[in-house]
Amino acid sequence: MTGKLPHHTTEGAPTAPPLLLGSSLGTSTALWDAVAPELATTHRVIRWDLPGHGKSPADLIGPGATVAGLASLVLTLADSLGIDRFAYAGVSLGGAVGLHLAAHHPERVESLAVICSSAHFGGSARWEERAALVRREGLATLAESAPDRWFTPGFTVPGLVDDHRNTDPDAYAASCDALAAYDIRDSLASITAPTLVVAGREDPATPPAHAREIADAVPHSSLTELAGASHLAPAERPEAVIAALRTHLTGVAASGTQVRRAVLGDAHVDRAQGNTTPFTARFQDFISRYAWGEIWTDPTLARRERSMITMTALVAHGHDEELAMHIRAARRIGLTPEEIGAVLLQTAVYCGVPAANSAFAVAQRVLAEEQPSSSSE
Repeated sequence: MTGKLPHHTTEGAPTAPPLLLGSSLGTSTALWDAVAPELATTHRVIRWDLPGHGKSPADLIGPGATVAGLASLVLTLADSLGIDRFAYAGVSLGGAVGLHLAAHHPERVESLAVICSSAHFGGSARWEERAALVRREGLATLAESAPDRWFTPGFTVPGLVDDHRNTDPDAYAASCDALAAYDIRDSLASITAPTLVVAGREDPATPPAHAREIADAVPHSSLTELAGASHLAPAERPEAVIAALRTHLTGVAASGTQVRRAVLGDAHVDRAQGNTTPFTARFQDFISRYAWGEIWTDPTLARRERSMITMTALVAHGHDEELAMHIRAARRIGLTPEEIGAVLLQTAVYCGVPAANSAFAVAQRVLAEEQPSSSSE
């Protein structure tokens, strides 16, 4: 390897916490196009290309390459940017680099996210055969079959397939050499960085069992399996990947979810999360992050006081279905029917008698039934 750096891009404030993103074999920094801008609102996001991929020089890698060598490239890049400790997230081979960094350079890795990756990639034979094929015939044949390996049926990202086709064959083959020699299973238990493992449920390259193997071995790790995702989850399910990474990187949504469960109950939150779709994923993350993770966790007001304020606001705007949910929540955190009635009586003065009339009807029904709500908040 030479002293040159891999190609990289930087987004976000220079003073924000650094987050390095590694891509998979055959792709470029474009793999993160739908994810990186969102993460850059809170982090200094640095995407890097594997050697011979995207715009990275091909001579950064050669026959007999190792994942350890690729990890050294990442550390050299971080050093050149003045970054000591960093969060790291990587897909497939990029994820393997992250596992190596966390296991062998723990002083550099603040946190780790391993996406659609593995602690080993099925033994050396298949990768040795692929390396030989690419050195002999180039990448055209593999690029044609890439959508079947990378995405669920009917989905594709033409630009990423083009990346595969345009990758330097010798660098790709050397990357296959690295995968052939890679097996970090014996080092997983030594990883101390907070670790998120993400699997695509329909990933044929690194099935969920590979993710579970990592999560079972890395202490205090967490595992997320994404429905409707294959091997390149950041391209196919970007909203879900963003939500998982935000929770992992900041912890705000996690604490918000705890408060949400305490106030609204496990059954309600489980139902809301179970009904999450790609269309609603960002909204669910928004609720957990801001409503529950920042407002309801602020100790300036007690939860009882926040509950009373919330009920008043819902009465004022005529949101009867949400009011029913928050009346149940009020009962859960200890408000008596008399206290709820006093809140609603005061709304008659400041929100209007018709609004209070509807609110009393809702409250009477809820207090009589005391059943979980079906609201999607």
